[in-house]
Amino acid sequence: MIQIQAALFWAYAIGATFAVSAGRQLQVWERINAGEGPRTRSRAANPYLALTTLFAAVLLVPTGLFLLWQNPSWATMHVAEGPDDVWAGFVLFYAGGIPVAAILGFLVAQALVLVGAGYWAYLSCVGGYFLLFGTWIHGWDGSGYERFLSSGAGDFADWPRDSVINHVLDFLTSGTFLALLLFGAAVIGTMLVTEIGWLMEGWSLPGADEDRKVQRLLAVVIAAAGVYGLPFVGALFASVLVRLVGGWLGLPLFAVAAGVTLLHRRSPVRWLYGLVGVPERHWRAGLEEPDRTGGQESGVTSGRSG
Repeated sequence: MIQIQAALFWAYAIGATFAVSAGRQLQVWERINAGEGPRTRSRAANPYLALTTLFAAVLLVPTGLFLLWQNPSWATMHVAEGPDDVWAGFVLFYAGGIPVAAILGFLVAQALVLVGAGYWAYLSCVGGYFLLFGTWIHGWDGSGYERFLSSGAGDFADWPRDSVINHVLDFLTSGTFLALLLFGAAVIGTMLVTEIGWLMEGWSLPGADEDRKVQRLLAVVIAAAGVYGLPFVGALFASVLVRLVGGWLGLPLFAVAAGVTLLHRRSPVRWLYGLVGVPERHWRAGLEEPDRTGGQESGVTSGRSG
């Protein structure tokens, strides 16, 4: 339901966020597959991966194709002016690429969650949303927000001759925005309900109360701010730096600032992440293996990972 140039970033970010939200359940699923006896559950039958793929194929792809057909200029960020200018390969790339990107994001984040690198799985969500917001705010030529807020090619061409407020009002009263509003209620509403539901489900599993340091409602707010708010602020900051000092200097400066903010051991982002209760241990930490006397002892554990 968004422009082609940003759609794959969003699909990847959604897949990664779904995997992080269901991180505790994914570890349980892995323990089931590692149990004794013949395996009866294929990893390909992972219900969380299947639902992520279904979400991308049933909601993201049809709504995006509708907007591409209805308003190809907006859907291509005004690279194409009409249906005749849209290469058929773009349609194929969009329809096939969205589920693939969502699956890729899920698998990358799942792999990190399973080995106890939950914070890095979270950073994969941040990276996907940063690229999404960066495309909308700055774009490839600094006119990203102008392209996003222009419902047609004519509106985009008239941008320098009118005020930002008038352009925003025109966009908010356009048919494109109405379609975005209707589709967004379905797509984003389902996305948020799924993510929150999987977080709640994970918090009901053993060990979750020890990992989650705050009340559930506050944990949801912190998680949303970290996944959506932080990348938006980062994309806005990067765009401002590029506009002020140019890309060759602005992007390296932003990379240094982002590294200090996200990667430092005592960064506030790491601290806030630790409050939410996403598992930070290897999936084998929950296994119980029989000892030589026939009793039970805890399985292999690993150190906490940031």
